[in-house]
Amino acid sequence: MALNIAKERLRNLQIDWNDLLPLAGGTLLLLLGLFCAWQTWLIADEGNAIERVHIAQNEAVQAMSDEVARQRGTVEKVLAGVDPATLMSDPAQSAAALRQQLPQAKKLELYSGDLNEVLKANYREFGYAKAAQLMAAQSAEGVPLAQSVSYGGDDRRLSLVIPLGPPQQAQAWAWVELPFAPLRQRFDAISPAGGRLEFRQGDEHGNVQLFSHGAASAEAEATSKPVAGSVFSVGAGLPGAFIVLPRSWLLSGLLTLLGLGGGSYLLWLRLRWREVPTVEPEEVALPERIENVPALTRAARPSAAPSPAPPVTATVNVDPSIFRAYDVRGVVGKTLNKEVAHALGQSIGALMNEKGLREIVVGRDGRLSGPELAGALADGLRAAGIDVIDVGAVPTPVIYYAAYRFNTGCGVAVTGSHNPPDYNGFKIVVGGQTLSEGAIQDLYQRIASGALASDGRGSLRQVDVAPDYIEKIVSDVLAERRLKIVVDCGNGIPGAIAPQVLEGVGCEVIPLYCDVDGTFPNHHPDPSDPHNLEDLILSVKRTGADLGIAFDGDGDRLGVVTRSGEIIYPDRLLMLFARDVLSRQPGATVIYDVKCTSHLKGQILDAGGSPLMWRTGHSLIKAKMRETGAELAGEMSGHFFFKERWYGFDDGIYAAARLLEILAGDLQGRSPEEIFTTLPKSVSTPELKIELAEGEHYRFMDKLRQQANFDDATLITIDGLRADWPDGWGLVRASNTTPVLVLRFEADDAAALKRIQLIFRKQLLAVDFKLKLPY
Repeated sequence: MALNIAKERLRNLQIDWNDLLPLAGGTLLLLLGLFCAWQTWLIADEGNAIERVHIAQNEAVQAMSDEVARQRGTVEKVLAGVDPATLMSDPAQSAAALRQQLPQAKKLELYSGDLNEVLKANYREFGYAKAAQLMAAQSAEGVPLAQSVSYGGDDRRLSLVIPLGPPQQAQAWAWVELPFAPLRQRFDAISPAGGRLEFRQGDEHGNVQLFSHGAASAEAEATSKPVAGSVFSVGAGLPGAFIVLPRSWLLSGLLTLLGLGGGSYLLWLRLRWREVPTVEPEEVALPERIENVPALTRAARPSAAPSPAPPVTATVNVDPSIFRAYDVRGVVGKTLNKEVAHALGQSIGALMNEKGLREIVVGRDGRLSGPELAGALADGLRAAGIDVIDVGAVPTPVIYYAAYRFNTGCGVAVTGSHNPPDYNGFKIVVGGQTLSEGAIQDLYQRIASGALASDGRGSLRQVDVAPDYIEKIVSDVLAERRLKIVVDCGNGIPGAIAPQVLEGVGCEVIPLYCDVDGTFPNHHPDPSDPHNLEDLILSVKRTGADLGIAFDGDGDRLGVVTRSGEIIYPDRLLMLFARDVLSRQPGATVIYDVKCTSHLKGQILDAGGSPLMWRTGHSLIKAKMRETGAELAGEMSGHFFFKERWYGFDDGIYAAARLLEILAGDLQGRSPEEIFTTLPKSVSTPELKIELAEGEHYRFMDKLRQQANFDDATLITIDGLRADWPDGWGLVRASNTTPVLVLRFEADDAAALKRIQLIFRKQLLAVDFKLKLPY
């Protein structure tokens, strides 16, 4: 009995290829035919799909126009029956009485026809956007345009300016804020027809997206349609149909017929073959020696299928030199590749798991190696079980902002910052803290020991957070007068966002090298080197601009030049920022690094602040800010950290906006150059650099600390070696981003500067007489 069952099973296991191949081929051709039929329908319907989205867009424009007109009409109806002169006899009491008739109004205020009280207002308290809308109403042709104002979070309101009296010569103005929810509800009620609808606010100088709904993958059109009576507009995102065949319905239709016809023929052929009788093979008896094996013995034999191998964690060879003081940085193809990035992602993920953190933001700058390294990093994080939010190619500050926006507390910027094109690296934030020193080395130890998770199932989602970032800045920062500025992005990633932000705060922007190109064809994206500012200086002079603004490769550093071509070094900019911040936050701590001017301490004290010198490095400065509760910090390299009105991370784009706000809001109406002359300066050098072999700059500094003798100078050794004399100082330190020594000198006059440089020359050459000094 058992023998017969075994024979039957053996017969059933035989594969009939004559039967299987036509079945597989026919099924495949049928599936291909059905796919081509679907592609034919998509191709034929593509134009209709776009038209449906545009119809929905027009419907949304009409709905929003009707809603704005309805809300304006409600207010105008109440205000039409009042006498402006009577209202302005007691504006506060009149406004309170009018609010009784307009219970839906969040705010209602009355202003005189000449808006004199608005012109004299403190705009930081009154509101820049509010003042701008009121003053624009005086010169408006027809009805003043409706706008919206944001009070943070979800509190956005529709703002109207209503003239009281003759439209050509208003005797008074009413400012009314109404709920924004009715517009949002009417907008959301309109189907996007398979695409995406976007509700925007702004003009030709720049706009921001307030909200949208529909397919996130839809490709947004560059232009939008205006909403009547307002500064709003409705943009459309066109559906991106998954069409892989050439866009010819005739060709795709022919492929459909071939697939369906060929598949049907093969299946019919298979049925014909199965009707032909086959000869059963003669049954072969099993050998006696197998038949006589007891059943229990046969059952105990091991299975022929191999057992699965235990998981093995591969060890990645990583150069420890790329794990620097406050980031991970290396040369692509030499010390950095996708395997290293993947292992780093697993290492970061392991650290996050230990802290109970489950989500992280990942973005990259515009370097050519960015997509591969960022993708490998994300894969490593997901392998460790971490959910990844990919924000794409954006400046580093946008990644930091996204970590706050999505409440992850974690982010990685894949960036080479201001370094040459073949460099790339990672700036890492975990649990709200930018990793540095020991924490960076801990990541290396995890990789070196192979203690990496690899069986996780982290998710990946892609989010465009740039519009939120732009809206956040332009809703808070406003230039009171329109400055003309040249913006040099050095072909770095800031070019994708910075011009929009600076236009949004109210400036006229002339772009220079703002197209993103990871080869940096025009100049190095490092504004701390005066040579990289030469084109910007020339452009400012040729265009007659008020100012020149420069950013580094990832947008977290700022450089500034004046109309006359003077470079305003970051330590002097920090004086200006300190005056502004301390005017609202008296007694606050202001941190600066060891490379900054000695005048900075006195300026901070004079402004009522508490100065604190600290080590160079963005992660080290941020850690010190958390420790001390500082409201502001800055580095000579151009990093600025605003805690007051911002988040405390280094952001060159936001710093530029705040600078323009200060310069354009000067109460005395001075030009930027006149304001900068109020900042004390000495005779000084920019950052001077001595290139050495990888790691050699650290060894040089160790020898210098042991051998150097600066006699009567006061030595500061928190970062490198700084020697201070009553009439000046000098500094030498090892860079933590590239293998160079960084030097800087400052003195009261040229003679003192030369003396200090000669003292340093003697000490440096005593350590290595072959050193090529840059002065």
